[in-house]
Amino acid sequence: MPTICVFYGITIRMYYDDHNPPHFHVIYGNFAAKLNIDTGNVIAGNLPGRVLSMTQEWSKIHRTGLIENWRRCQLHEPLQALAPLE
Repeated sequence: MPTICVFYGITIRMYYDDHNPPHFHVIYGNFAAKLNIDTGNVIAGNLPGRVLSMTQEWSKIHRTGLIENWRRCQLHEPLQALAPLE
């Protein structure tokens, strides 16, 4: 599972051959969740409130890159790293 970004202890990853809807995985300590790329909503799992807010802010900024990485995952192409939230 390629890591595409790490910031403030938050790791963002995508799986190859993952199922729809387009989403990304977030890991923070013992917490893990899947977030929908289009809406930023949690599909599964849970995160602390502040971590979820920062991740949703980051995903809005990088929506185009996330969509492109989702496409790359489906084609088994290397993923592009995305800039962290500052």
